[in-house]
Amino acid sequence: MTKKLVAGVRFKPAGKIYDFETNIDTLEINTMVIVETEQGLGMARIINKPKEIDSDLVDHNIKSILRISTKEDEKTMIANMETEKLAFDFCKEQAGRLGLKMHLFKVESTFDRKKLTFFFTADGRIDFRELVKILVKEYHIRIEMRQVGIRQRAKLCGGVGRCGLTVCCSTHLGNFDPISIKMAKVQGLSLNPTKISGVCGRLMCCLNYENDTYKYLKKDMPHTGDVVITPEGSATVSRQIPLKRKVVVVDREGVESEWDVRDIKKTITEE
Repeated sequence: MTKKLVAGVRFKPAGKIYDFETNIDTLEINTMVIVETEQGLGMARIINKPKEIDSDLVDHNIKSILRISTKEDEKTMIANMETEKLAFDFCKEQAGRLGLKMHLFKVESTFDRKKLTFFFTADGRIDFRELVKILVKEYHIRIEMRQVGIRQRAKLCGGVGRCGLTVCCSTHLGNFDPISIKMAKVQGLSLNPTKISGVCGRLMCCLNYENDTYKYLKKDMPHTGDVVITPEGSATVSRQIPLKRKVVVVDREGVESEWDVRDIKKTITEE
């Protein structure tokens, strides 16, 4: 059975990892390479070293890594960034002139400058056909207008979260998992939206990180409001401390005490 040498690359810091065929078996992680894509040439970073895979297990449409990037390629990227800035200003000006209610926030050029992608958010659908005509006339290349959600905008633009670190979606999160207010409840966090929302205005992605741990730890713990038997008598659970496997209870005199879950002999269901 024939083999193919395949490496994993990433185009953006927290983007999806794509497999590319290569004939360079010495590629190291973090090496910048020039690759062939459906949109044209692109520059990417090696994330997974090349490894041999059975040809039958490789997508027949897989694209190739052409070469390791050079100093000239870096100059091309810098020139592309300048083009992106100019295109951003021009597009924003033209959108304003046309009265389009859209928030343009990023422009990306393919490495070979054959395509410009304009990213924007909007409350509804935007008729940008006239804007595209203007952009094509100005740049004489393929133009794509891409409307995305506010979470995707945060991922593309980056920013600093309330933890003081760069937002997770732009550093290491490859996908957006569903986040719910129930996760904050399970972890005993404040339900104040301003305290559990990220820079995008939606619930913070990090609410999902410890959710399964809290659910596991609380699985056999008495709930708030349950009447339990402690070594000192019956009491009512006032709150849980899952990470310490303890609960705080209040007795009939209103005195609080903290007990390990193992010290609670029996849970009584109130009638």
